Amino acid sequence: MSRLEEAKKQYAALGIDVDAVIETLKKQPVSLHCWQGDDVIGFDHDGPLTGGIQTTGNYPGKARTPEELMADMDMVISLCPGMKKINVHACYAIFEDGFVDRDKLEPKHFEKWVQFAKKHGMGLDFNPTFFSHPMADSGLTLSSPDENIRNFWIEHGKACVRISEYFAKETGVPCVMNIWTGDGLKDIPADRMGPRVRYKESIEAILSEPFDKNLVKPCVESKVFGIGVEAYTVGSAEFSLTFAATHDGCLPLMDNGHYHPTEVVSDKIPALLAFFPEIALHITRPIRWDSDHVVLFDDETREMAKEIVRCDAFDRVYMALDYFDASINRIAAWTVGLRSWQKALLMAMLTPNAQLKELQDKGNYTELMVRSEEVKTLPFGDIWNYYCECCGAPVDGEWFAQVQAYEKDVLSKRA
Repeated sequence: MSRLEEAKKQYAALGIDVDAVIETLKKQPVSLHCWQGDDVIGFDHDGPLTGGIQTTGNYPGKARTPEELMADMDMVISLCPGMKKINVHACYAIFEDGFVDRDKLEPKHFEKWVQFAKKHGMGLDFNPTFFSHPMADSGLTLSSPDENIRNFWIEHGKACVRISEYFAKETGVPCVMNIWTGDGLKDIPADRMGPRVRYKESIEAILSEPFDKNLVKPCVESKVFGIGVEAYTVGSAEFSLTFAATHDGCLPLMDNGHYHPTEVVSDKIPALLAFFPEIALHITRPIRWDSDHVVLFDDETREMAKEIVRCDAFDRVYMALDYFDASINRIAAWTVGLRSWQKALLMAMLTPNAQLKELQDKGNYTELMVRSEEVKTLPFGDIWNYYCECCGAPVDGEWFAQVQAYEKDVLSKRA
């Protein structure tokens, strides 16, 4: 009996059909973020990354043009199993007939992204870019006391609603449009409520732009703090969650780096699913703060995946990656993160969740602990490699050589 056959037999003894699991997982889209490839710079400005976020490192070979970025993403897509979407920030507009500012963006500035998505049979997600712009220099955008600044960013948000609907119509896949700003103050504020009222009204103004709720899935994302805005964040967890709960068709988006260090999003997923028909995730790996490290196959990553699977919520949770590391090979960073999340989902689906739940409901906590620990040593790696092969992706131990060759042949030649 082969290793794969023996592994399938062990999982079958727990009532798990490995092939059925793989067929289900192959259909679950995970959104791959374009901004890992060029350190969140984009194509609409030459200045630094600002707005409370930071990329560290200067590894050679980052993408400098749309063509280079898409070629790098092509490489990552070929190395990872499962269904993907493409997640684009507004600063990645591609101007072929003259630059326009963010409040004047149109669908035509993202035609190449649509072509790229269609080439791969993928959908697109979208994010207004409320940072790295002169109109964000004060640290406040949608919450600014300056009406001109607020209106500029409101118009940007409305333009992004229109672009999101264009993405959905062109690809036939709903577009998740995430609203996040780094708005906040460096030191203790004299007025905490005023900026939040303005922020609320600004988001409402953005969402007053007509759109088909079946095609566009607007989200609001919270944050604890950012670099330069350590004392006060306008879009706190309480603000964003309450906004989504009180505005029809608006989803809460949880980034697991945007909470206090002792909080875990895995516990929040079932809490929100008890009330919201749909939620969205930005999956990252914080180290002490929202450092956006590459996602690994670690405890919290696995726990988040478990909750999606246990809650039978694949059709209710929009999954997207969000990290950026400039200190290592960017192709490898993308690939490790996406493969790690796919591993976490697969392991969650290979867990006898119904049996474990029954033990919990019966109060049999001793056996629950025993069985939960036993599952951890099942031959998961053999099933993971089988999943990769079923998707036409390289197994562990094989893909990194392709990244090294790509670095030698392509990345090393970029100035």
